[in-house]
This record gives sequence, C-alpha cells and structure tokens, in this order.
Amino acid sequence: MKRRKNNIVLLIFISTLVVMIMLAANVFLVSVNKIHLRSKTNLKDYANSANTHTEIIKANRGYIYDRSGNIIAQDNRTYNIYAILDSSRPSIKGVVSYVSDPEYTAQVLSDILKMDYQTCLNYLTKDVYQTELGTAGRNLSKETKDLIDSYKLPGIEFTSSVKRSYPLGVFAPYIIGFAQSDEGGSTIGKMGAELYLDEYLRGQDGSRVYQADKNGYILPGMRENITSAINGKNVYLTLDKEVQESLEQAFLMTKSQFNADRIWGSVMEIKTGKIIAWGQYPSFDPNTLNITDYNNYGAQLPFEPGSTLKTFVWAAAMNEGLYENLPEVYSGPFCYSAKNRNPYRVEGKGLGCITNAGYKNYGWTNYDYGLIYSSNTITASLETEIITPDIYLDYLGKFGFFNPVNTDGMREETGVLNFTWPSDKLALSYGQGSTVTMLQMLQAYSAVFSDGTMVKPYFVDSIRDPLNNDVIYKAETTVVGNPISADTAKRLQELLSRVVNDDDGTAKYYRIPETTIIGKTGTTQLAVSGSYKSGKTIVSLMSAMPKDDPKYMIYYCFEADYNKNAHYHTEAISSFLRKVAMRFNITDNITNNVEQTEEVVSEKKEINTYDMVNLTNHSLDYAKNKLNELGVDIIVLGDGDRVIDQYPNENSVVSTNQKVFLLTSSSGFLMPNMTGWTRKDVVGFWDVSDVGLKITGFGKVVAQSVIENTYISKGTEIEVVLE
Repeated sequence: MKRRKNNIVLLIFISTLVVMIMLAANVFLVSVNKIHLRSKTNLKDYANSANTHTEIIKANRGYIYDRSGNIIAQDNRTYNIYAILDSSRPSIKGVVSYVSDPEYTAQVLSDILKMDYQTCLNYLTKDVYQTELGTAGRNLSKETKDLIDSYKLPGIEFTSSVKRSYPLGVFAPYIIGFAQSDEGGSTIGKMGAELYLDEYLRGQDGSRVYQADKNGYILPGMRENITSAINGKNVYLTLDKEVQESLEQAFLMTKSQFNADRIWGSVMEIKTGKIIAWGQYPSFDPNTLNITDYNNYGAQLPFEPGSTLKTFVWAAAMNEGLYENLPEVYSGPFCYSAKNRNPYRVEGKGLGCITNAGYKNYGWTNYDYGLIYSSNTITASLETEIITPDIYLDYLGKFGFFNPVNTDGMREETGVLNFTWPSDKLALSYGQGSTVTMLQMLQAYSAVFSDGTMVKPYFVDSIRDPLNNDVIYKAETTVVGNPISADTAKRLQELLSRVVNDDDGTAKYYRIPETTIIGKTGTTQLAVSGSYKSGKTIVSLMSAMPKDDPKYMIYYCFEADYNKNAHYHTEAISSFLRKVAMRFNITDNITNNVEQTEEVVSEKKEINTYDMVNLTNHSLDYAKNKLNELGVDIIVLGDGDRVIDQYPNENSVVSTNQKVFLLTSSSGFLMPNMTGWTRKDVVGFWDVSDVGLKITGFGKVVAQSVIENTYISKGTEIEVVLE
C-alpha cells in the first residue's frame, strides 16, 4: 500500500516536472526565437512593433530664384512649443523632464513670446500630461527657439514644421503662385509655377524607424534605421527683380492716376522670348493670400486689343508685296456695302459707316499715316482695297492669334474670333469684335520687333539640383514661325518709330530721354457679355527699345473710365519705360536721330517747365489770365466767351512761347494764319479743331490750302505744306 502511494507521488512529480519543462521551453522559444510552441506562430513582428516608432523626415521644398539669384520663394523652418506637465515623467540623466517651476517658466516664456503672464501660467498649470501655449507658441523662428533653449527650462520642448514664404511679397504672384501645407504636413503647390513645377520642387520625404522603451527613450542596442530625405530641386526664372518691382510700382501709379479697375503688363526679351516682368493689378501677397481674382490677366483675360492690332494689317500688305507705290487714301468716314459677306467701300451710308476716333478726318493722305494717326478708316481701306479680309485673317493665324501659346504650364484662354459678317471683318482690322490675350500679343510682336522670327514667351529658365547645382532642365528659345520677312519687319519698325517720334504720332507722349523707342497705342471699348460697357475703355501701349535694334518689348494695358487724354497723361508708363532702359543700360544719342527735329530736342530740354492747367468750361477771360502767367502764345478759335476744348490738355507740359489753342465754338471759327508754325503747332490746331488735315514736309509752315480768316467748321479739309 505504501509503495503504491509512493508511485502515485512520483508520477505526479514527474508530470509536474514535464509540464514545467514544456512551459520553460515555450517561454524560451518565444523570448529567444520569437516562436509560439503550440501554434508555431512567428512572434518576431509582434515583438518588434510593440516598441517601434516611425518618424517622417520632411524634405525641404526647392527654392525659386529670379534671373540674378534673388530668392522669390523659400522654405522657412518654424517651431511650435509644447510643455510636459506630468511629474511622473522620468528624469533624463538626473535632470527633471517636466515643468517643475510653472511660475518661473511662465515669466520667461511670456516675456519672450510677448504673451500675457497669467495666460501663460494658466497653460502651464493644467491637469494634463502635456500642453501647447496657443497661437503665441506657434510658428516660432529658430532665433526665438534658440533663445528659449538658452534658459534650459525643464519640460519645455519643440516640434518643427516648414512654412513656405515669399520674401519679396507682391512679386509676379500670378506667375509664381503659392504652395501650402496639406494635412500630412507636406508643402504642396497650389497655383502658378509652384503648382506647375510641384514634382520638381516638392522633393521626397525620408523616414526614421527606431525602437524605444515605454517612456520613449532609445536605449543602447535598440534598432534604428534612417532613410534620408531628398530635397526638392531649385527653380530659376527669367524674371528680373528690379524690372518686376518697377512694373508693380507703375501699376500703383496708374491706379492712382486713372482709378483703373484692372491693369496688366509685361516685359519680354525679343530675340529669346524670356519674360523679364509679368504682373497685374489687383494682385495679392502669397504670404497672406489676400486673393480677389484667381485669373492671370495676361493669359486668361481675352480682350479686344484695339489699335495695337492694326500693325498686322500693315504686316500683311507689306509682306504680300502690295504696299508699293500706293495712291493716297481718303481718311474720312468709311461707308461700306458687302458682296459674299466681304465689305467694300461705297458712297453713301450702305450697310454702315466707320469713323476715326473723335470723328477726325485727315483728308487725303498716304497709307503710312493710317498707322501713325491710328486711323480706323485708312486701316479698313488697307484691309479691303489693298489686301482682303481673308489675307488678313490668314496672317493673324500665322502670328498665332486665337491659338494657345503653351507657355510653361500657364492656364490660358485663346480668345474669340468673330469673322462672319462684314462688320466683323472690318472691326477686326482695328482690333475690335474679336479677343486676344497679352501672351499672344507678346508672341506675335516678337516677329515684328525682330527679323520676322516669332518666338514663344517663357519664364522658367532652369531647374537645378541643390546639392551640386547640376542642371536638370535648361530652357531654350523656341521659334514658332516666321510670319513675315526680315525686310517687312524692318519696314514695320520704321513705321512704328514714326508713331512715337513724329510730332503727330499717337504715341509721341511716351518718348523718353534715355533712348528712342518704337511702338503702337491702342484704345478700345470694354466688351462685356456681347455688348460694350458704357464709359469704360482699355488703354494700351505696345513698345520696344532701342529703335535701331529692339531688344526688349513692353506691353502695358489698363481698364478704366473713358479719358480722352489717356495717351497724354503717360507719367506711369513713361517712368516705367525709363527704368527698363536704365536697368539694361539702353541709351543712345537721340539728338542725332534723323526723325527728331531740333524742335523736339528743344522740347525735351525744357520739359517740366510748366504744368498745363484745366481751362475747359471756364470763361475765356479766366483762361487768358491764367495763360498770360505762363507766357504762352494764345490762339483763340471761335467767337464764344467760354472754353469748350483746349490744347495742350490739363497736366501736359508747356513751355514759354508755346502755342496754346482755346476752342470757344463748336459750330466753326475763322481760319488762322499758319505761316511759320511748327509741325507741333499744326498738330495742336488739328487736335482741338477736328478739321481734316494733311501735312506734307518738315520744318515750318510755308503754305496752307484755306486762306486766313475763311470761316471753317468741323470736317473742313485743309492741306498744310512745311519746309
């Protein structure tokens, strides 16, 4: 019995020992080999992930620079402060790791962060494990972080983030665009080059995978793997800081002077297509994103360009060889009928009549003056009688109008062509009824201002690796056509020079002392929803410098209430033209220009002598008293006792002994004796009187077709000969 009892005890002992050995083996396999004995499950993944942490290492977004290396866009690393308040947090190497002295900590932080002491103390005495300090503790600079660190405040720690910043503020934002952080903390391009080049600028985030204990500390022997971030590429643009900032300043001047609703403009290097400046008003600061309009006016605002489009009628006629030995053309009203929807000139009203701006009639003259005077009727004659509307349309296509330009990812509109009815075809000749964009105008005029070679505008110059400055992408000039010959381009440039430098050219008030420019003015009504908005116009200038070898073109437009003197009050645009000339050291001796008379040179020397006062709607006696103070030569046209129009206009520059014309009657006046008048005097008379005028020769008046004291009225045709 006793032996049996001992055997039972032995069996129980052996069984218990076996179970204990199996348990020990299982524990051993789990702890050493990470294998669960019964289920054969591999527990390595579970064991490693239980204390494994992953941190994302953010890549820095690439910088954006101008052509000279000035920073336009950059990443700024900022810091957010947080405080550990729980006293159970273990010390680190014997140093307390929580906020042990809230009062002192609040005193230091409130002083540095410029926040209320009590507010700061309230944050630091919360019953939570950790806390932030509100907006005052966010987006801190590295300098502020380093200052706080210097106090070695226990429990005060930081997280870092990256914020995109634009140190130049309002600087071509509709080209640059902007970038913002997404929910994951990555900076993503949202507009402009920031969006278009996002794949280059963004870079590739890295990571840090490590093991830590329950308190977050990394102990010796724990695993840590780091994959480095690859920073984004740097982008260099063709923009020039000085010219761009001058353009932005010109916008503000135009806004102040004309109360303009919208303004847009650009500068382009003619032979390469590099965009040197590009902007619009209203604009926005990408740091604050005060955006009221997301449309890029230069590419997304199709508009009727007005008379700047007339150049291409002359381009077609010259290039077709049809501009030789032309007879004189009548510049009075162009009345038309049509055959197969193609207009032709008729006597009488026909289907309708076209007139010049201000109903001016220049009489019979040569076709050159159609561009110099910006005559609608001469342009219509050139389109219908020398070439045809279809030839003109074909050339507009060759110049790239009504088609996308495809400039560096710019979102763009292509404009609307109206070319069905006779009135559409005539209106197209003087830039109305159909719409184009500034981007198309820049591309088209690159052929006019060069040797006939048309190039695509672009603004991305290169993309480079920030580590070694290796070039990943380098832009090249893209030739998109040769719509006209070099000879035609040269002839057009000579004619456009007269638009600026002849005394009766429409762009004469845009002359600058640094160099001789060439160009074409434009004024058109504002089209809205298929009709013209009453009282609103778009005023523009397309110009290039220097005259003999154009290197830069400047296009400038603004939309404002109608002002008949818009091309007289040119201070904003002329100032900008001067800054462009000075920036690129474009100077010449304009006194040697064969198209500059001694009178023009003298006028430039005497500029700013007086500012002309407003005399319109004042009594004639009042006007004479004011002008006598200036010592000018007063010419009164009419027998009225009140001034209804004047030349020069208000704020124009006048000099001693200059002729000032006062119109006092709308019905007519006695013809003055013009003998000895300069070309400038004759132009002033024509401007205020609305007579039809043909001027031949240079120098001073020696003959006039209407004798002195003959009664004349608006529209009377007068021929004046100068020698």
